[in-house]
Amino acid sequence: MTADHIQNKLAILPDKPGCYLMKSKKGEVIYVGKSKALRNRVRSYFKGANDLKTQRLVNEIADFEYIVTASEVEALILELNLVKKHDPRYNVMLKDDKSYPFLKITNERHPRLIVTRKVKKDKGKYFGPYTNVYAARETKKLLDRLYPLRKCNTMPKRVCLYYHINQCLGPCEFPVSKETNQDLVQKISTFLNGGHKEIKEELKQKMHDFSENMDFEKAKEYRDLIDHIEAVMEKQTMELHDLSDRDVFGYSVDKGYMCVQVFFIRQGKLIERDVSIFPFYNDASEAFISFIASFYTHSNHIKPKEINVPMGTDHELIEEYLEVKVHTPYRGQKKKLVDLSTENAEIALSEKFSLIEQNEHRTINAVEELGEILHVETPHRIEAFDNSNIQGTNPVSALVVFIDGKANKNEYRKYKVKTVDKPDDYETMREVVRRRYKRVLKEGLPLPDLIMVDGSKGQMSAAREVLEDELGLDIPLCGLAKNDKHRTSELLYGDPPAPVPLKRNGQPFYLIQRIQDEVHRFAISFHRQLRGKQSIQSALDEIEGVGPKRRQILLEHFRSIEAIKQAESKEMAKLGIPFNIAENIKEYLTNNDKENVPKE
Repeated sequence: MTADHIQNKLAILPDKPGCYLMKSKKGEVIYVGKSKALRNRVRSYFKGANDLKTQRLVNEIADFEYIVTASEVEALILELNLVKKHDPRYNVMLKDDKSYPFLKITNERHPRLIVTRKVKKDKGKYFGPYTNVYAARETKKLLDRLYPLRKCNTMPKRVCLYYHINQCLGPCEFPVSKETNQDLVQKISTFLNGGHKEIKEELKQKMHDFSENMDFEKAKEYRDLIDHIEAVMEKQTMELHDLSDRDVFGYSVDKGYMCVQVFFIRQGKLIERDVSIFPFYNDASEAFISFIASFYTHSNHIKPKEINVPMGTDHELIEEYLEVKVHTPYRGQKKKLVDLSTENAEIALSEKFSLIEQNEHRTINAVEELGEILHVETPHRIEAFDNSNIQGTNPVSALVVFIDGKANKNEYRKYKVKTVDKPDDYETMREVVRRRYKRVLKEGLPLPDLIMVDGSKGQMSAAREVLEDELGLDIPLCGLAKNDKHRTSELLYGDPPAPVPLKRNGQPFYLIQRIQDEVHRFAISFHRQLRGKQSIQSALDEIEGVGPKRRQILLEHFRSIEAIKQAESKEMAKLGIPFNIAENIKEYLTNNDKENVPKE
């Protein structure tokens, strides 16, 4: 797409609300944004000065599309849906899939108190969110000591340890009335809704009573409980008197990055906070509104009764989209909370910015430098392959994906080699490359900008044959050679392959080293996993009379093949294994020692 074509499209942009989709040369959607005035927003990318980060995006834009909406709130809804559909790599803030833990009292005959990240409409009672899972678990431990609700997922036949340490009433063996359970649930609810101070006073009174009666051991137990309550529940120092649930947002921007701080106010008390730092490419106020919408749409956050935002924020737009009261306080304690949230965002952004710059240098800058060295377009998406086998046995291969210099583990793939039954690294490479990119083409998945194979000229030649001759793909390909210490020695590129001059202390070299180490680790771990499973199967499944059920019984009891081999036949018979089969197992394992696995 020519620059003139883009200028022609810019000239006819409407001055209406809507969404725009920026595309790369491959037609891939790389960024989605919204605006109440498409003409002004889209033109701003191509006219005037941009920071380095935004200029990087602009340099990749080969075309754009736009969709006009009837209102700004419809544009906001459409933006969230388009980001979810296309997953553009520049929409960092809206790809945040953090889920936060809640404490939940289940809606059962004998309810349980659990930590969960999923909020469902199941009539359970939810408390939170907690941005720190450790805090949620510590609070649960404290409540388990105070209020003995059921602990087991399924009812056992007899009481367990929790009953004996007074953390369960033992409904599996003893009758527990509905009223007793409701009383415990009510006390836990009161505690989590801000009533822990009253409960602490009750415990203090009991502690003094036991101390007066010279029962110092019991008094110490209550003192420890009180200390635990203070450590877990009384970290916050701010309090509002209306006891409402609200989320307070503040943000700060600098050098094209935004930091958003969220204070979670529950029952008038500040219980937790959330910090998010991310790059943005449009107007700061619009990016902030998009973040808030995504915060509740793409996560498990429960919308509170009220949201507080800084002055200058279009609170009416947020209110219309979320259907929650959104307020901009101008004075009082709420205003102080918003200001404090904003101040915290400024401090966090200042402290983290040096780390962001370092990370940029290690990742995207290293990727850009690597592209310049290889004389190819910036390889934003790098896919790397490695094979693993021992003398040709259990051959496997692994694929790792790095996007902008960062590992994307969701896209890692494992391959069991199907057509190779002898040591042949080249044929293994042909098979896995063929399987990978046939599927990519068939399903319309994104193609990489650069492919790396762990190996030298032979592996590169095998991969190139499949890519170019069979699939008709023209993708830059390089090889990762190792030295005798199995460390990255050089990068090979070209046809015929030749070493690429890389500075050993440069970020591009560190990048390919990270990629090679990661793909090797992933391949080796998969090979060990597969080999371990086959070792267990070959050791037990070949024994007559040992089926899946008996194998499971033996492994659950003895934990390993070696322990089974050392066990007496009588001990196996106690598990329900017929004595003659137990003898067969002993004889087979003694004569066929499967534990001696060759080292890699």
